[in-house]
Amino acid sequence: MRVLIADDQASIRLAYSTIMQAAPDIDVVGEAADGVEALQLTDRLQPDVVVTDIRMPRMDGLELTQRICAPDAPGTTRVVVVTTYDLDAYVHTALRHGASGFLLKHSGPTLLTEAVRAAMAGDALISPTVTVRLLRELSVSRPGAPPADPPLSHRELDIVALVADGLTNPEIGARLYITPGTVKTHLTNIQRKLQVRNRVGIAAWSWQSRLGR
Repeated sequence: MRVLIADDQASIRLAYSTIMQAAPDIDVVGEAADGVEALQLTDRLQPDVVVTDIRMPRMDGLELTQRICAPDAPGTTRVVVVTTYDLDAYVHTALRHGASGFLLKHSGPTLLTEAVRAAMAGDALISPTVTVRLLRELSVSRPGAPPADPPLSHRELDIVALVADGLTNPEIGARLYITPGTVKTHLTNIQRKLQVRNRVGIAAWSWQSRLGR
């Protein structure tokens, strides 16, 4: 997977590059210090995924996302937004413009690489804490009868509730005394049973089913 990093801080670009270059399936093909440079490099390099900050000179990450993900855009590059600012307006705008992920900068290296992989798979990954807030809003704005119960085991229901609480796989594993790999296996089975594509869909089902705490 070919990745372009856009952030106005050189130290952040170096940190992201170090994290992603350590992954065997990710190659960082370019870096940009502002949105205009990122757009130019995207046109020239055609990366699979652009990882971008929001607040940058000349063109911010939201406008960059809108241009890269526009229906008439020439390429198929996907965008993952990574920012310090946990603001609803940023989240909604980024997702509306077509971002394939929204992470906070303190999310950690594992979620960063997972977000790139999810974007490549046509999926979306959102920081767990942001997911919780969005889905609480959803549960308030869309009241109604919960969906019919699928055949989830008690352990799977425990994991669903913890996903809705915003816990990561390692945190869920620690809470339930199982390995992160086992958590991932459970999540794959849960996604299949609920017919959802990612943990956001799992958490949405939880809130609609009144399982979220």
